[in-house]
Amino acid sequence: MTTSKRLENLRKVMKEKKVDYYMIPMSDFHSSEYVNDYFKEIAFLTGFTGTNATVVVSQKESALWTDGRYFIQAKRELLGSGTTLYEMGEEGVPTVEEYLKKNLKKGQTLAYDGRVFSLTQHKTYRKIAKKNKADIVIDYNLLDEVWEDRPALPKKKIWILKKKYAGVTYEKKVADIRKAMKKHKAQAHLLTSLYDIAWLLNLRGDDIACVPVFMAYFYLTKEDAVLYVAEKSLNGKVKEYLEENDIVVKEYDAIYEDLKKVDITSVLVDPDIVNVALVESLPSDVKVIKASNPSELMRSVKNDTEIKNTKEAHIKDGVAVTKFIYWLKTHVGEEEITEMSAAQKLLEFRQEQEHFLDVSFDTISAYKGNAAMMHYEATEEHNAKIEPKGFLLVDSGGHYLEGTTDITRTIAVGKLSEEEKKAFTLVVRSNMRLQEAHFPEGCVGVNLDILARGPVWDEGLDYRCGTGHGVGHILNVHEGPQRFHWRITDTFKPWALKPGMITTDEPGLYVEDGYGIRIENELLCVKDQKTEYGQFLKFQQLTFAPIEVEAILPEMLTQYERKALNDYHAAVYEKISPYLDKKEAAWLKQVTKPI
Repeated sequence: MTTSKRLENLRKVMKEKKVDYYMIPMSDFHSSEYVNDYFKEIAFLTGFTGTNATVVVSQKESALWTDGRYFIQAKRELLGSGTTLYEMGEEGVPTVEEYLKKNLKKGQTLAYDGRVFSLTQHKTYRKIAKKNKADIVIDYNLLDEVWEDRPALPKKKIWILKKKYAGVTYEKKVADIRKAMKKHKAQAHLLTSLYDIAWLLNLRGDDIACVPVFMAYFYLTKEDAVLYVAEKSLNGKVKEYLEENDIVVKEYDAIYEDLKKVDITSVLVDPDIVNVALVESLPSDVKVIKASNPSELMRSVKNDTEIKNTKEAHIKDGVAVTKFIYWLKTHVGEEEITEMSAAQKLLEFRQEQEHFLDVSFDTISAYKGNAAMMHYEATEEHNAKIEPKGFLLVDSGGHYLEGTTDITRTIAVGKLSEEEKKAFTLVVRSNMRLQEAHFPEGCVGVNLDILARGPVWDEGLDYRCGTGHGVGHILNVHEGPQRFHWRITDTFKPWALKPGMITTDEPGLYVEDGYGIRIENELLCVKDQKTEYGQFLKFQQLTFAPIEVEAILPEMLTQYERKALNDYHAAVYEKISPYLDKKEAAWLKQVTKPI
């Protein structure tokens, strides 16, 4: 069935239900960034496969909003779909809210599934509907009526992350959460973030591809703890573990009815994550205390065990990536290599490493112009052959029992143009500048983002995404609350960087139909010197793999950038070469020598 036909079917259902505008987010019941197949409604309806989008459907138009990472991809995937692309943040392009303010008329109805919209989002759209004298309905999932072969919700097995990998027990973590509840004067805490639930319970799953979490809700009071999860997901060891920790288990969907009967006066929720359907299930006299989940900041600051283990994971990952780069450079032009076969080869090198679990996201293996699409994914239909010229951008990562990695290398597979070399050098300069930052305690990502963007801004260039994101510990590879980004929006909360936080450093440049360049390392925030001006912080490198020196124009580097790169490459050789064979080690010594 074509997307146009699916839209037609949806509009028929909308007409029957007297719905004028129907909204669909790229989300699940837990506000997750990545979702399992059950929730890929936007892909089903429009053909767009990116991870961030909102769709608004009326009888006249199907409109899709996505961010700059996906503009090129969305244009291609939406071609002939019957859906119009709205490029978020671009001049003259209305936001979803502005679109609805303009188009939603008096007496009309806006509808969406309240289970996939957060309390904050619902508050925004409810205001618009009220101002426009329109109705709003949140108990419809109209896709259920047009998606006949919709996948089932997953119920894969859950496993225990042992203390030697987690570092801190559930008992200690839940005690800290209860302290935070007391501070907020909340009798209960409703936790719906899958990442926070997995972190708090020291459990992991496989309900979302590449994200080791499981579908669940967690309800906590001073005395009780209830986990709402599919019974089929639990094996004997996990059941025993939950019993030992006094955690009551109930079926996943039972939470909606249970919330109607709670005997409390106040509950703590994260309004940006908890879905509105859950909140509206609570008795009307329960006070809803809105604040960020206490566990979000707790899990973003890695404990000593997590830091030690993460460093080990990055050595393993660096070995795999370095071996891959060597293999690619010695085989390109000698045998047929495609974007997909290159990604497969990198996976094989990772699988050789002890305690490798899975990739941390679908590998982006993008040759030449395909790399201009920041989140490009090769398919059987679009799988470019790699020739000995230009760049191959590979953005990838792995989950190990020791931790999670995220690394991007843009690899010269042959002759490069001067333009490509200049762009690459700018990105190297950007990466090094942020890496070398020293800053006072209290700084947020907005304060430091200009260090990375400075070299590209000086040329009148930019990249339509953030410079870096937090990384979860055997969790979501994109983790908050901290990030590097210059743009301040209503949804962006400026969190101070703290020792123990791990954040990526990934500036880039992207030219449509030309090339895409990105260099990404992970940085650990650590204490620096303390002076009369207070405590200073800095970054410690976690990622070790060579950066393409043959693509660099040395004369463009400042003496400080040159030293930073040379020091970095010395560390790469020291840490990675012991795990390579003689030919690989000799090559690595050559490509990491000072410039």
